[in-house]
Amino acid sequence: MALHIGPMTAEEVEMIQRLAHSRTEPARLVERARILWLAHQGQPVPAIARELRLCQATVRAWLKRFNRQGLVGLQERARPGRPATYSAEQVGEVIATALIPPRDLGLPFASWTLDRLQAYLSEVKGIAMKRTRIDELLLAEGLRWRQQETWFGERVDPAFAQKRGASRRSIRRPLRGVS
Repeated sequence: MALHIGPMTAEEVEMIQRLAHSRTEPARLVERARILWLAHQGQPVPAIARELRLCQATVRAWLKRFNRQGLVGLQERARPGRPATYSAEQVGEVIATALIPPRDLGLPFASWTLDRLQAYLSEVKGIAMKRTRIDELLLAEGLRWRQQETWFGERVDPAFAQKRGASRRSIRRPLRGVS
């Protein structure tokens, strides 16, 4: 029994033709549209499978899915997977906490580090999260850490550079030869 594509509207034909010849759409979507386009032109399943280098079962599956669901059937379905480890509320709490200056929370430091943020979230908020995961969440939100201060921190004296004077070169200039 030969499998054929069902009747299509003019809009569906136009959309499938556009998708089948697209260079910017996702490759899977283009491949599915090409299956439908070739079937619309009257090619049988074995010929479509050969031309697109697919197995006949794949071609049949997409034709059946299109016949049942229309263009919506070409889209990816949600796939089952591992459930989220942290709820949206917990992720929001992590981001909100990172945006609050630690001094506003009564903490004895002026800026967050991943270790400090992790400790605060664990002890105060009850969110046990690895520092690498915290970093991933913040980077996904477009938040970046500042460069860490050096071990001595900021200079205490704002006029230090003026008092120090001009710095000397540590390497002498090479002597020029007489020409």
